[in-house]
Order: sequence, then structure tokens, then C-alpha cells
Amino acid sequence: MRLVLLGVRGSTPAPGADFLRYGGHTSCVAVALDAEMPTLILDAGTGLRGLPALMGGRPFSGTICLGHLHWDHTSGLPFCTAVDNPDATVDLWVPEQGDTEAILTRWMAPPHFPITPRQLRGKWNFGGLDEGVHKLAGFEVLAREIPHKGGRTFGYRVSDGHAAFAYLSDHCPTTLGPGPGGLGELHPAAMELAEGCDLLIHDSQYLDEELAARADFGHAAAGYAVALAEAASVPTVLLFHHDPPRTDDQIDELVARYADRPVAVEGARQGTVIDLTKPSAA
Repeated sequence: MRLVLLGVRGSTPAPGADFLRYGGHTSCVAVALDAEMPTLILDAGTGLRGLPALMGGRPFSGTICLGHLHWDHTSGLPFCTAVDNPDATVDLWVPEQGDTEAILTRWMAPPHFPITPRQLRGKWNFGGLDEGVHKLAGFEVLAREIPHKGGRTFGYRVSDGHAAFAYLSDHCPTTLGPGPGGLGELHPAAMELAEGCDLLIHDSQYLDEELAARADFGHAAAGYAVALAEAASVPTVLLFHHDPPRTDDQIDELVARYADRPVAVEGARQGTVIDLTKPSAA
């Protein structure tokens, strides 16, 4: 299983010289089985624009799972020629909350946008996903509802039968209480998603000291992501969904805070390729 981080920023893109090393595009992760082309996309932020180059200009055929429906996780859809393509085949899944196409059309339709989701080129299927285990695009995907302000939100655990990673791009655990360290509860859904994974990709929009003033916006502190990885026995955590004004140098400083922790802590970087392939058991 191979991951490519196409977008790692939160809330809004962050262009400019101070954001080049970690990247300014919003949330999008492409997942492929072995050395094949990606068949699973998690979130469709502006990072989705990088998919055509990743696929060598070929149209996408597979599944897009949105963690939720905020703009920074959907705005790449009409600007990606791999999915808006006459030869594309796309199953688009969102957390179940009614007529998916109608909900998407409230965001993407005149006068707010020139076309509707149904006018995207290619063969599209729009559906709502319930909590539980799903077989999607060759992967086993566990969906669990997690707290995040402003609409139903899922975290995902993705497995190819050998390796697994957890993806909690937007997560506000303080909604459920302060937890043991004051940064939020290590609640059952988060633990189930992360437990024993090879990699945790987690919302880390805020510094720990920023959380008290900003938790109402619906995000997590970096210290929570690290604590969840430790509690769930995950060897590596990627700090993700970087705050828009957080510069490359400031993310370096944030990562350095956790250099002595028992898990490896890294800042998610746009363009990073992560190989989680494991040999099959004999």
C-alpha cells in the first residue's frame, strides 16, 4: 500500500514562499495498492489538483471518501482533470446525512459555481456512507464518527490486509471532555481507528497552548495527536491539517517539540510518498 500526500493544509490554501516545504494545498491523500495507480482518495481539497500528474494524465477510476463536507475538503473536485474527465469513473462517498447529491449541490451550483456535481464529466455515483467496515477500491475501510464542528464527520482506518493507517483529518476531541492531558478525550472511536495501525495521520492544527482559545473552531492540538499515537501503539504520527498561517519554520519547531517521544513524529509534507507495503505471511 502506497500513500501520496497531495494536500496537508487546513481551512484554506496557504500560498507563498513561507509554505513551500510543507505545502499549501488543502487535505487530500491518494492511496494505491502496491505499485498500481491510486484507486482511493481521502478528501478532495485543493490538493486533488495534483492527482493528474500522479496518474500520468490518465483518468481516475476508483473511490473518493470525504471525511466531511467543509469547503477545504471538497473544493478540488471541479478542478482536477483526472476526475472531471469523460473517461473517469468515480464513486464519491460522504458521511450519511441524506441525499448526497442534493447536499453537494447546495455548495456547487449557480450562482455560487458554474456547474453542479452531476455536470462533472465521467461516470459519477454519489452516496452516503454509514459507520462500519466497507470494501472500497480494493481496501477495507473502517468509518467511525468523530467530533468536529459543523456537520457529520468521519475518521477512517484503511487496510490492505497487511498494513493499515488511520486518517483523522478534522477532529475536536475536547468536545467530549478534557481527557487525561487536557487536550481532549482519547475516546473509543479515535482509539478504534488508530489501535495498532502502522501510521496515524491526524489533525494538528493548533499548538497545545493555542487550544484553549481556539478549540471552539473544531480542531485538535498536536499534543493530542502524539498522545493518541502513543496510547494506540502507532509507531509514527504525521501532524496534518496545518494551520494556514503556520510557516515551514514554525512547523519545524512544532515537530522538534516531540523529538524525545516514544513514537516518531513528523510534519505532513505535500508530495510525500509513504510505502506501507508489508510482505505477505509465509
